[in-house]
Amino acid sequence: METIAPLWLWLVFVGFVLAALFVDFVALNKQGAHVVGVKEALHWSIIWIALSFVFNGLLWWAVKDTTGSTELANEKSLEFLTGYLIEKSLAVDNIFVFLLIFTYFAVPPAYQKRVLMIGIIGAIVLRTIMILVGGWLLAQFHWILYLFGAFLIITGIKMWWAAGKESDLEDNPALKLLRRIMPVSKEYDGEKFWTMENGAKIATPLLMVVALVGLTDVIFAVDSIPAIFAITKDPFIVLTSNVFAILGLRAMFFLLQAAASRFHLLNYGLAVILVFIGTKMMLIDVFKIPVAVSLGVVLSILAITMVWSSKTAPNT
Repeated sequence: METIAPLWLWLVFVGFVLAALFVDFVALNKQGAHVVGVKEALHWSIIWIALSFVFNGLLWWAVKDTTGSTELANEKSLEFLTGYLIEKSLAVDNIFVFLLIFTYFAVPPAYQKRVLMIGIIGAIVLRTIMILVGGWLLAQFHWILYLFGAFLIITGIKMWWAAGKESDLEDNPALKLLRRIMPVSKEYDGEKFWTMENGAKIATPLLMVVALVGLTDVIFAVDSIPAIFAITKDPFIVLTSNVFAILGLRAMFFLLQAAASRFHLLNYGLAVILVFIGTKMMLIDVFKIPVAVSLGVVLSILAITMVWSSKTAPNT
């Protein structure tokens, strides 16, 4: 599929992501295993969001410089912002599942940071592959857009009905599969993924957690990637908005971990967003909803849901 982004902007993006991951890893190694507090998580969240807006500004300038069209630059910048917001909001659902996984396996808070960092790298690689494949499929078979739309609507309806119900990780098919293919020790061995038990090398619960986090992100990517293709078919904007949303996932996890109860109704809002995006995708050849309208709808749904959650939060 064609993209509006020049080659140098692709290179800047790749360099930007590699530099960001390098800095994050250096900071991670220097700090060692420690509990991430709300203040630290808030600082990193602000940094990642600010960097996303800086990149969006660079995208606007690149499109304006390449095409000479301010209108097109505004449109592409708005597409990035909308896609970023959608991916960021849908990532909240990932985080609640991560919380469930960490609670189920009683992962020590000091080890959670490393698990999330590895999960983020895996998510970037897997989502890049899925986006490129999805973009190629859409270019070859336009009707797949309708299939994506129907899938999002069904997923949104299922999410609405499941919202508010307590999840049972014991019934997770991914967990059952992992337990069949690898023996797992009952105790953690620091931040190690493998340990020795009765003379045999076996996996630690931490490796099981990393695998589950990776599988969970793949499952959620199946929902979120079609959603952004409804906003734009430009592979550069789809990829960059996804990656920038993922880069801030670790910091956002620790923020929401401390305030999970205050957003206990957020899944209802996410369900409505998925149905809206799916409907937009189904109607794309009949009536094209402007990107600005999509952004306004998503923002409104999130705002209403957060206020609703705050007013009905338990023990407040």
